[in-house]
Amino acid sequence: MNGARVSLHLVHSTLGIMTPLLLAATGGLFTELSGMLNIALEGLMLCGAFFSVAFTVLTGSLFWGIAGGIAASLLLALLFGLVSLYLRANIFITGLATNLLAPGLTTVVAFELFANKGVIRVPERLPLLSLPGVRSLPVLGEIFSGHTFVVYAGWLLLFLSWLVIYKTPFGLRLRGSGLSSDTVRSLGLRPRRYRLTGVLISGFTCGLAGAGLALSLGAYVPNLTAGRGWIALVAIYLGGRKPWGILAACLLFGCAESLSNYAQGAINIPADFILAFPYLITVAALIVYSIWRYYSSR
Repeated sequence: MNGARVSLHLVHSTLGIMTPLLLAATGGLFTELSGMLNIALEGLMLCGAFFSVAFTVLTGSLFWGIAGGIAASLLLALLFGLVSLYLRANIFITGLATNLLAPGLTTVVAFELFANKGVIRVPERLPLLSLPGVRSLPVLGEIFSGHTFVVYAGWLLLFLSWLVIYKTPFGLRLRGSGLSSDTVRSLGLRPRRYRLTGVLISGFTCGLAGAGLALSLGAYVPNLTAGRGWIALVAIYLGGRKPWGILAACLLFGCAESLSNYAQGAINIPADFILAFPYLITVAALIVYSIWRYYSSR
C-alpha cells in the first residue's frame, strides 16, 4: 500500500514539474514550425519568473504578478524577434544574447527595487485547486486534483495549440512559412509576420511558465529556471515537433526530475548524481532520438 501511495505521489509531482517545460515547449513549437529556431526559451522563462515575483511583491496581487511576468517575457520576446527577423541578426547570437541578458537584467532590477541580488520572497504562493467532482475519484483524484491553475492552463494551452496549428488558416500559414516561405509570399502573405507572431506566442507561454515556477515556489532565486528552457527545446524535437509528442517528452523529463527529488531522501547515492539525473535523461533521450532519426532516414 505504501508503494502505491509513493507511486501516486510521484505521478502527481510529475504533472507539476513538467508544466513549465510543457508551456515553454508549446510556445517554442510555434516558432519552430514557422521556420525559426528559438533558443531564447531559457531567458524568456527566467524573465517571466523574476518579474512575476517583482510585480507580486510591489502590487500585493498574484494576478498582477502573473500579468507582469507575462508582459515582461513578451517584451523580451518582441526584442528578440525584431532583432532576429527585421534587423537580420544571427538567430543563434540573438538567442544566446537573450539568455545572457535575462539573468543580468533581473540582477540589476532586483538590486534597484529590493536592494537584494539573491532570494526575493512573495507574500503568498499560488493556491492549489481542488477540482469539483475529480477529487473524490479514486486514483485519478489524487493525480489530477490539487495543482495550481498554471498546471491546468498548460494542458488547456496544449490542446488549443493543436487546434490552432492544425485546424485554422493561421496554423496552415504558420506551417507554410516554415516549409516554403516563397509559396507563402506568392499568396501575398509575409512569413516574417507569422514568425514574429510565433516568437510572441513563445514569450507568452514562457512568461506563464516562469510565473508558475516562481509563484509555486513562493520566491525568486537566481538561476531559478536551471536549464528548463533548454530541456523544453529538446522536448520539441524529441516530440517530433507535434503537440502530443511534446506532451510525452515533457512527461518523461518531469518523471525523471520527480524521481530525482524522491531519490534524494530515499536512496544512498551521491547527491550530485541525483541532481544531475534529469539532465542525463535529457542527453540520453536526445542521443536515442538522433540515432533513431539517422537509421529511419536511410
